Amino acid sequence: MTPAPFAERLTERTLQLQTRLCLGLDPRPELYPQREALREHTLALLEACVPLVACVKPQLAFYEALGLWGMQLLEELCDAARALELPIILDAKRGDIGSTAQAYAQAWLSGAHAGAALTVNPFLGFETLDPFVETAQANGGAVFVLVQTSNPGQADLQGGGISERVAEEVARRGAVSTGLSAVGAVVGATHPDALAGWRARMPRAPLLLPGLGAQGARPDALAGAFLPDGTGAVVSASRGVQYAQGVSVEAGVQAARTFRDQLNAALTAR
Repeated sequence: MTPAPFAERLTERTLQLQTRLCLGLDPRPELYPQREALREHTLALLEACVPLVACVKPQLAFYEALGLWGMQLLEELCDAARALELPIILDAKRGDIGSTAQAYAQAWLSGAHAGAALTVNPFLGFETLDPFVETAQANGGAVFVLVQTSNPGQADLQGGGISERVAEEVARRGAVSTGLSAVGAVVGATHPDALAGWRARMPRAPLLLPGLGAQGARPDALAGAFLPDGTGAVVSASRGVQYAQGVSVEAGVQAARTFRDQLNAALTAR
């Protein structure tokens, strides 16, 4: 049975728990004495943060770097998140042509270690989005298309109207939706002055805002990304929660609670 659409589940969780925080889980093996400690901390933090977050976002690169064991950990993490009814955004930034794009879509939007949603790269052309969007919709999922990323060098290729052109395509694909679309966008929380503009350009797109915490984005500057009812966007913090004070579940939970409360306060104040 196909689950309820990802955007619908994300909105429901946002309103029920009053949280706009996305928990990034990017395990760094050099911070742990052994692999089992990494596994236990990652899974324990996930479970402890469930009441505080709208979704979880594993960054695939960190699991790939751990080899086969890392992929097994990713599958275990996704199983745990699904059991906890926590939506999963898999941050893989995949993008390719033809059958290769279809294979990526099948792997990361319908497999045992897959997310309910996937970040995708549109820079090989908009037709390369089709397999991802179609697979996501068939599985009640979503895609988040890179529009303006959080890194300082993004302007090298995303300036000059290119991000705006991608946003137009995201909006076009979402225009058929009555609520939030299955086609969302990644817009960096590190560009706060641009967020209201992206929200206006993509009125039906769920927005994923990376960059809270270690990358320097401030919760009080992000209200422009949200719809009037406080939904429509989630803000991701990874290192700022998972390694808030070294390797401590308690410190991570406190950091997540603080970020959640700061985001809510920003919306109340707007």
